[in-house]
Amino acid sequence: MELFPALPYASWTPTKETIHRFTQIVGKVRLAFSQRRNHWWNVPYHLTGRGITTRPMGLTDSGEFFCVDFDFVDHSLKIAHSRGECVTFPLQGLSVGAFHRRLVGSLRGLGVPCDIARPYPYDLPDSGRPFAQDTEHATYDATQAHTYWVVLSQVNLVLEQYAAQWSGKTSPVHHFWHTFDIAVTRFSDKRAELPASADEVTRESYSREVISAGFWFGDPTFPEPAFYSYTAPEPKGLEEERLSPPQASWVPLRGSHLAVLRYDDVRGGPAPRETVLAFLESAFRAGGRRAGWDLDAKACPGGVTCESAPSASDSLRS
Repeated sequence: MELFPALPYASWTPTKETIHRFTQIVGKVRLAFSQRRNHWWNVPYHLTGRGITTRPMGLTDSGEFFCVDFDFVDHSLKIAHSRGECVTFPLQGLSVGAFHRRLVGSLRGLGVPCDIARPYPYDLPDSGRPFAQDTEHATYDATQAHTYWVVLSQVNLVLEQYAAQWSGKTSPVHHFWHTFDIAVTRFSDKRAELPASADEVTRESYSREVISAGFWFGDPTFPEPAFYSYTAPEPKGLEEERLSPPQASWVPLRGSHLAVLRYDDVRGGPAPRETVLAFLESAFRAGGRRAGWDLDAKACPGGVTCESAPSASDSLRS
């Protein structure tokens, strides 16, 4: 198996657009039934051995809970209830509208009240059309969907390795349904100054200085998959910092700059994992230096904070 298999943007875009809307529908269920966490950490998906999961949810005194999983091996959606009941239906052959009806009907059949707040796509070209009326997006290629999950899983493992190198406040590695990317974020202790016009989502996401790293699958403005990193708020002169490897670059984005390393520049190289880690670390150090973070104080090589800690193999033998 390739570490980073090919996933050409143009060829899988119809399937991507369908899955993106599927995940937004379920994501809005997650938003409604999960305890709010700082910086919206309750909202994204986490990876599983077969796809992505909402994780258990259900804020009621009854003690009942449920979980929704996308399975990109069997290509099905599974809704599991704590009573032991389970509903599964296939992802192939469904338009977004049909998927919405099946999901809502299945949840109600399990006794879960499913009144999704604003059942429309978020920040997509058809954001004015309800999910229930979308018959346009109905393409689901099983091979491409499986590759999407494999790419997510491989990137997830690389981001976990990157996250381990910092002992400061760090988000989980998680898959955001609104932007359809997978990311991990490191935080400083400094509060960020945001304009009064910032919306609630932005204010909570960026209430502290952050350096975020991740991977996204591309969109019409940047039609190819890529690894990225950004610092928010962006310190002056960030785009002048050198990135590693040489193929990486700073890309202007809405008045700021995004460190970008194209997926295809990585996957064909001799050491793709090491290349991505070097890129993310170079972007992190660039942002941290410019923003005045104490980069050495919270460095955590190999995920270890105790300098005298025994190796993992020694611990297991004892």
